[in-house]
Amino acid sequence: MFVLKDVEFKDILDIDSLEVPGNKITCIVGPSGAGKSTMLKLLNNLISPDKGEVLYKGNNVKALDPIKLRREVMMLGQKSITFEGSVKDNLEIPFRWLDREVPDDGRLKDILNDVRLNVGLDKGASNLSGGEKQRLSLARILLLRPEVLLLDEPSSALDEETENLVIEKVVDYVKEKDKTLIMITHSKSIARDYGDRIIEMEAGQIVEEEELR
Repeated sequence: MFVLKDVEFKDILDIDSLEVPGNKITCIVGPSGAGKSTMLKLLNNLISPDKGEVLYKGNNVKALDPIKLRREVMMLGQKSITFEGSVKDNLEIPFRWLDREVPDDGRLKDILNDVRLNVGLDKGASNLSGGEKQRLSLARILLLRPEVLLLDEPSSALDEETENLVIEKVVDYVKEKDKTLIMITHSKSIARDYGDRIIEMEAGQIVEEEELR
């Protein structure tokens, strides 16, 4: 689904060749500063390489309409994004922007339950904790059902039990809907438990690739 060829970005990344398959769960691991988040941003053209090519379905991402690309390849960064208003407003807002049918309250409550966010739809988003905002952002992306999910440590603000429950729900969604998940995780155990493939990075380079399933 994605191919990186001779990609360089500043002094952060230097990747000779990398292929990321579609309809699989790919986990990216490595120490802080390894270039993991930077590589993820290349995949939906949030940043562009100084050298080389990033291909999505055989097309250079630079040649694709960035808005259409990001509707299909959605990224959740380490910093959660919330908007003014209630939890319900935050879940509905992208549907209004895209002129898509807004899910009913029952669906909104179900997705909150899936990400273990036990708050009412009328709760103010600004009153949520950091971990709750992270889960709200994840719920919003899951509702939109993109083809590709790019998740940058989606459970970093959660305790271990909640982390496993949330990751399990995301993985279930990806498998049920036959989607693609590319996830940075700080936990090698999560990568091994849920990933189909592990990419290990160090100092901006791919140091190991392992097929698990």
